[in-house]
Order: sequence, then C-alpha cells, then structure tokens
Amino acid sequence: MKRVVIGLSGGVDSSVAAYLLKEAGYEVIALFMINWRDSSVTLSGDCAWEEDLMVAKLVAKKLNIPIEVVDSSELYKQKVVDYMFNEYGRGRTPNPDVLCNREIKFDIFNKFATEMNADYVATGHYAKIEDININGTIYKDLQIAKDKNKDQSYFLCQLSQNQLKNVLFPLSDIEKPRVRELASQIELASATKKDSQGICFVGKVDLPTFLQQQLAPRKGKIIELPDINNNNNYFDYNDLKQLSSPIYLTEEMGKNIAEHNGAFYYTIGQRKGLNVGGKAKPLFVVGIDVEKNILYVGQGHEHWALNRKALFINKEEIHWMRPDMILRTDETKKCKVRVRYRQPLQEAEIIMKDEGLYIVFEELQRGITAGQFAVWYYEQSLIGSGVIAK
Repeated sequence: MKRVVIGLSGGVDSSVAAYLLKEAGYEVIALFMINWRDSSVTLSGDCAWEEDLMVAKLVAKKLNIPIEVVDSSELYKQKVVDYMFNEYGRGRTPNPDVLCNREIKFDIFNKFATEMNADYVATGHYAKIEDININGTIYKDLQIAKDKNKDQSYFLCQLSQNQLKNVLFPLSDIEKPRVRELASQIELASATKKDSQGICFVGKVDLPTFLQQQLAPRKGKIIELPDINNNNNYFDYNDLKQLSSPIYLTEEMGKNIAEHNGAFYYTIGQRKGLNVGGKAKPLFVVGIDVEKNILYVGQGHEHWALNRKALFINKEEIHWMRPDMILRTDETKKCKVRVRYRQPLQEAEIIMKDEGLYIVFEELQRGITAGQFAVWYYEQSLIGSGVIAK
C-alpha cells in the first residue's frame, strides 16, 4: 500500500482530498501546519488556527487517519511575512500565497514525507499534474484543473520539478459543488466551513493595520490625474522597454484632492480604502511613489494611467516550470497569461531578451503591479512565471 502525506488545513477541500485518497486505497497520514499565531491582526479577532486544528482533528477521526501537527510559524514569518513587509515598503505588491507554497508548504511537506517514508505528498489544491516524456526525460507538467473557476495553478507557479516529483492533487478532476456534496454525504466537520480568505495562513486582515506592525503611518498627498493624458506620453510599439514601463507620473500632472496615511498601504488598481467621494466615476490607484509618499489616482476602469500593453520580468526572477520549454534570447512564444489569481487568461506573446522576459498582451491590461507574479500557460500547461519588475 502506497503511503501519502496530505496537508489537512481544516477546510473542506483538503478534507475531501484526504477522503478521496483513502477511498483510492492509499495509507493516508494528515499533516496540520501552524504558520501564524497572532490573531490580533485578523478581522475576526479569534485564533483561526486553533479552530482549524479542531476541525482537522475531527475530520481525521472521521476518516480514521492519523494526524500530526508541526509549528512552522517562525519560518513562515521569516520567509513570507518579512518578505511582504519589505515589498510593501518598496511600493510593490507581493503575493504571499505563492511564496507560502514555494517556501513553506511544499518544502515542509516533502521533508515530513521523507521522515515518514511516504511515497507521495498531497494537497487540496485545484490543479492537475501529469508526467510528460520529452526525448526520454520525464517532466512534471502542472496543468489547469477541471474546475476552471477554482483553478489554483497560479498559486503553485513557483514550484520546482523536484517539489512536484511526488505530488498528488486529488481534486484535479472534480468541481467545487461536488466537493461540498461529498463532504456533506460523509458528514465531515468541514462540510459547511467557508473557504479561507485573505493572506495564506494569516486570514482576512485589514491590510493597513497589518502593515503598521512595521510600516508606520505617514500623511501624504492624493493626486488625481485627469481623464485625458495631456503629456504626450505616446508609445513606440516597437520599443519593448518603453512599452513595458509604467508612465512616469508627477504632481504637476494632476491636483491634490485628499490625504492618505501611507502610500505603501496601497496597490495599483485598488479602489477601496481611498475615502474620497463625490466623483463621477470610481477612483482607482494608478500610481504609487513611496519615496515622495504620493498616491496617484484616476477615475474609471479605462483611465490611461491604469492600463498597460506590456510588462517586464528581470532575468533572475524568471522561473520555468517546464525546463524543456525555456526560451533562448530573441525567441518568442504565443501564450496565455494572467497577472493575478482569477483573472481570465489573456492572449499574449512572451519575448526573451538578454535582460529578461517581456510579455506583450493583445489587449490593454488593467492594474499591472510590480511585485506580483505573471504566469504564462501553453495550452493547459503552466510553463513559467516571474515577478513583475515595475
């Protein structure tokens, strides 16, 4: 009998994944990870991990599988939370869930599985993995899940071939409504539990309050830019560097309409939290200058400073999931790309240059944000990802 270690979080997805593995004949061992202990920053105000652990233990008891608990909160703080503070302090927007999977979940899962002499590790992610033979070499091919509305391959975009070598995703070919249905049928304690929201393992937080642990509030100007760009910032569509750069913004381009408490508390494309009313269209953050502590805003989804045609990823920040599909300098490839979770896949061309990778979209993209991950797919396969440079 093959042995598998599954990350059991107390949520319905990992619970049903554990059930499916047991039904398939595996010897299943559950692993619960404590990665965040400070409940003072969560909106609920209670100890989310303690409640999750209680539910996970009830699920393990129902399924008659052993459960182990590991405290990785110090490592999580070092690898994920400190990274978050550093990125926001630079005016960039990180994705902690992507880092959590790369640095914490799949690293610890694999180490624990080795200690337990397990053949596989598993999670409740909505993603698919298959072996693919390229000229005699077997690669792990990470693919979009059957439930495209719940597909979580984006969050797994930084995993390595080594981290994927023994991974199982039991929910790859099942849709969320069926997961809920199964959980109810077998009376799992997590059946009616709401899906987790907010920062991975931390929970739903008020971001400015969370960031104030290390980034003290600083009053600054909110500059509204007019609907029409009168600064002659026309793009040469043959100049990749210009095309992939955000428009240079200055105070003189708009007018001061309000104050904020710190430019680093915001992200490009953000609408809520500006506390400025009386506008004909919704206000969005279109630019952040943390050095001068200025927040630039504009009205409406179609604002000229909010939409871009291309982005750039520095060479050292490019991660290829499929080594056989690495582009060489001056090579190009038509792909589908997303720059945030749940964004519909966008048609684009990826272009490799000595300095890094350019992604040029067929249509303008709203809210491209430095620090976030761009992820590119070929057909159903996730072949690469990287941190947006600017």
